[in-house]
Amino acid sequence: MATLKTVNLSIYIYSGTSGSYTDSDLKYTLQKSIISFQNNIVFEIAEIVRDYIDVTFNNDYVSKTVWVTTIAGLVDDTDTVFTYGSPVTNTSLAFDGYGFYEDEINPQLTAYDLISSSTIYLPESTAGKLPVYAATTGSVVIDSATTTITDNGNTNQKIQYVTIPANTNTIAVKNSGGTTQKTITVVNVCEPKFTPYKVTFVNRFGAFQDLYFFKKTTESFNVTDEKFKRNIINSSTVTYGVNQAQQTRYNINATSSITLNTGFIKEDMNDTIEELFLSENIWIRYNNKTLPIIPKTKTLQFKTVLNDKLIDYTIDFEFAFDKINNVRW
Repeated sequence: MATLKTVNLSIYIYSGTSGSYTDSDLKYTLQKSIISFQNNIVFEIAEIVRDYIDVTFNNDYVSKTVWVTTIAGLVDDTDTVFTYGSPVTNTSLAFDGYGFYEDEINPQLTAYDLISSSTIYLPESTAGKLPVYAATTGSVVIDSATTTITDNGNTNQKIQYVTIPANTNTIAVKNSGGTTQKTITVVNVCEPKFTPYKVTFVNRFGAFQDLYFFKKTTESFNVTDEKFKRNIINSSTVTYGVNQAQQTRYNINATSSITLNTGFIKEDMNDTIEELFLSENIWIRYNNKTLPIIPKTKTLQFKTVLNDKLIDYTIDFEFAFDKINNVRW
């Protein structure tokens, strides 16, 4: 009997509806042979698929998912197409998310709302966004108003961002059968002294999530430069002016930083803070612009009600660009 020798794997990555790929969507063709004494062949494609999820954000909330269809051609030890089950086609929806080690290998998304905490903090009289997974969520009840979630199969609406009206109190996320899967409390914060800043990041579900920092904010910047010593003597008069700089700076630039404080929050927000630290894509709404930032704080001690009574976090961020524009074509 013929045995499995090699798998030729074609990987199609595309937007739109499931199965709507064309030849132009073929991104990779991989080949892998079986290892002696094993009876299967495993392909790890997560990282190469991720290259085709374009994560951009400009205070808009757009679904960032892609379909991935794999077609596996099975070849036996006589170098002919395997006689049973070939080709094998699978289609999956890909998110720019991740699982934790404790979730074990290849965790699948089964969530309804796409945030880890059960609390959302918003400035008073300010609307917010709740990301939900359209394939599992049937409706979202915000106080007494119901928003029905429909899924037409297109990648551009697989993650839907439900608007949370200003001064909302409670959100119930329900499945298609009307059963409540999660209740979220919305805390409307009145902050008369400081300016709240909205930080948006890609969380572990691959969705944009907002986190407001309500308390003290400080800004700073760090300058980098180089110097050289120049000859300032006038060769015709053999003199120099004391108003001329002998040491001259060049390659001057700077990076700006901002330190934000959450204000007092509930303990279940620890998961949100953790995901913020682990995110590769973070933005701040600053002077009516959406600007990329990077956490400078690299360590965090989680606070609990038992140990700390009141919980708040102060985090240092660095703006992810140089102060002087040196972007070149």
